[in-house]
Amino acid sequence: MPFIQIIEYKTSKIDELNAALDGWLEATKGKRASTRGVQTKDRDASNTYVQIVEFPSYEEAMANSNLPETGEFSAKLASLCDGPPTFRNLDVVREEMM
Repeated sequence: MPFIQIIEYKTSKIDELNAALDGWLEATKGKRASTRGVQTKDRDASNTYVQIVEFPSYEEAMANSNLPETGEFSAKLASLCDGPPTFRNLDVVREEMM
């Protein structure tokens, strides 16, 4: 079953965060389990972002979370946020192509 993780965070350091994300993408090339990532910015809440990350399954998402590079990136993400990020772990129960 597909799995989606949503990460909501506030940061005034989005360029630094994106540089760290680019580093993680390079470091995990060929071994990460995520299949798609989308970064969004809230139009109504300053410096608020939502990252949407898709995985083939919950199990593969957890394996991805256990990569040492992911742990390092998570610590860096937390240091660049203006507060703790909020994680939502979602099983896909229905999907439609619109």
